[in-house]
Amino acid sequence: MTSKKNLVVIGNGMVGHKFLELMVSKEATQNWNLITFCEEPRVAYDRVNLSSYFSGKTAGDLSLVEPGFYQENGIQIYIGDKAIAINREQKTVTSASGREIAYDKLVLATGSYPFVPPIKGKDYPGTFVYRTIDDLEAMEAYAKNCKVGVVVGGGLLGLECANALKNMGLATHVVEFAPRLMPVQIDDAGGNILREQIEELGVSVHTSKNTTEIISENGKITKMTFADGGELHTDMIVFSAGIRPRDELARSCDLEIGERGGIIINDYCQTSDPNIYAIGECALYNKRIYGLVAPGYNMAGVAVDALTNKGDSTFTGADMSTKLKLLGVDVASFGDNFGRTDGAKEIAVNDSVKGIYKKLVLNEDGSRLLGGILVGDASDYGTLLQFVQNNIALPPHPEDLLMPPREGKPAAMGIESFPESAQICSCNNVSKGELITAIQEQNLTDIGSVKNALQ
Repeated sequence: MTSKKNLVVIGNGMVGHKFLELMVSKEATQNWNLITFCEEPRVAYDRVNLSSYFSGKTAGDLSLVEPGFYQENGIQIYIGDKAIAINREQKTVTSASGREIAYDKLVLATGSYPFVPPIKGKDYPGTFVYRTIDDLEAMEAYAKNCKVGVVVGGGLLGLECANALKNMGLATHVVEFAPRLMPVQIDDAGGNILREQIEELGVSVHTSKNTTEIISENGKITKMTFADGGELHTDMIVFSAGIRPRDELARSCDLEIGERGGIIINDYCQTSDPNIYAIGECALYNKRIYGLVAPGYNMAGVAVDALTNKGDSTFTGADMSTKLKLLGVDVASFGDNFGRTDGAKEIAVNDSVKGIYKKLVLNEDGSRLLGGILVGDASDYGTLLQFVQNNIALPPHPEDLLMPPREGKPAAMGIESFPESAQICSCNNVSKGELITAIQEQNLTDIGSVKNALQ
């Protein structure tokens, strides 16, 4: 019997934990000692739903780790101990507490950090970032003596953060450098509808604003100034202006890094050192960082297959389609949402009375759906995404997909019409075929058992 090898995972966020879950599911603990470093004082938790902390959920509620999971599966976890150095020649990892752990294979799941623009005063007391539960606790404590809060950044995380400030009872403002909210996901028309909906909820939106300075008096923030000469009075500021990959460990041990950051990986999630893998937001594939959890989970699965030889999956990029509810407003974007494909055509419905915007991007002859944007009503997202992902022919009148049914006949299709390859769950990459097989073979009768069987 051969002795077990050491597999060290640096990072215990959502993707790092998913990797460990998948290793356990493939019975990899028979051949590997699984060891992970967790920089934060708590095990993996759900960052996607971080703002729910302010609507009553506790840190325990957000935890992704089933009680006893690490102990029962023999996983050694070092909580609150940051990995600070990698020695590739000796194949060791050193932590802040002085631990030195030897590895045979190493997985970097270090994630990302919040980007803070180089604004004068960005480090004053009363400025925060929105990333961890510790950040939320610090924000909550400070906000008790505040009336007004500003979020710098009007993207996905920025609007989530605005919801958090609103839930704390603050008069909330969102400041965005771009001319519209969520500039990566939606166009100007969709941005206008989203802005109107959010402002109706009591959140003030300021677009095309370049913050130049944060002013503090007597140790407390009083206002921020803009390049156009304007200013905004506030008591606290939270930066949520995008992310950057945490690649400092990889840089320090001379792994190959992209021009603008990120640990370069191949189709098997291997770095320039074949004994080291990188997954999640720290990884750079084909010059791109994937800042959603679903691609990170996909990378975790690919790395597990490579390390266990129990699969042959590869990472070749990921669909960045997304559907969210931001401040109570449904927003979704999918495929070629901006119509950048040559010859692309658009069909749009813009209902400012109901606060709904829907746009479909079609190919040149109108036979296939390339992408789209939904604001205010994203109920058709799942069906529309299947048209894109499976290259399904559109009905004779594609505009019917955006309108009430003609003569009582729905233009869209039901799940029974989806191909077996249709993706039902993006986070765990579950197809219709896998779902049906699991239900039939395991006689599953409730949602909980289906979820457990396919995680």
